[in-house]
Amino acid sequence: MTTDDWLADTRTSYDTVAVSYADQVRGALAGHQYLRAALALFADSVRIAGGGPVADIGCGPGEVTAHLHELGVDAFGVDLSPGMIDVARRDHPGLRFEVGSMTDLDLPVASVAGLLAWQSLIHIPDDEVPTVFGHFHRALRPGGPLQLLFHVGDESRLKTEGYGGHPVKVHVHRRQPDQVASWLRDAGFVVEAQMLLDPDAEAQQAILFARSKS
Repeated sequence: MTTDDWLADTRTSYDTVAVSYADQVRGALAGHQYLRAALALFADSVRIAGGGPVADIGCGPGEVTAHLHELGVDAFGVDLSPGMIDVARRDHPGLRFEVGSMTDLDLPVASVAGLLAWQSLIHIPDDEVPTVFGHFHRALRPGGPLQLLFHVGDESRLKTEGYGGHPVKVHVHRRQPDQVASWLRDAGFVVEAQMLLDPDAEAQQAILFARSKS
């Protein structure tokens, strides 16, 4: 499968489920104290680094972007799916959202003070991750924080039914934090901390806290 193939499948799938997905995740952060704590740490890191615009890559319907804004962060969202961006603009009209792909990130060099990618890296194949992290490093200011949230595991699977029961065609890649941390170091990041969520559950998630080398 070529890059164009899986990107097109992912874009179409999230266009299809955009409204249903937004309905499902709306307000969900209120019930997840550790996710809120991670975002608060990220917001503090941005302020300590001097502040400035922050990119939420793979923002979906904009819930995390909006939460960062409430924390005083100048956040904007980027997503592959035009349908998701339409929903984000509808639900959060005062914020900036734009269509874009992390595989070809259209952000100027050192233009953002922080960068966050929550549950969006899960659709990127292994051989594309170093390219994505290279784009992240290029867009971040020296010393700027990066935060990733992703599924933990060793397998990839094809997901054919999405939110609301809609048909989709997306690959979901689970990865070990050590592997993701290694890719980050190779791309020029310092990995500062990691958090494992629901460590005793079958569906684990991890958050990595990293920083672009000054």
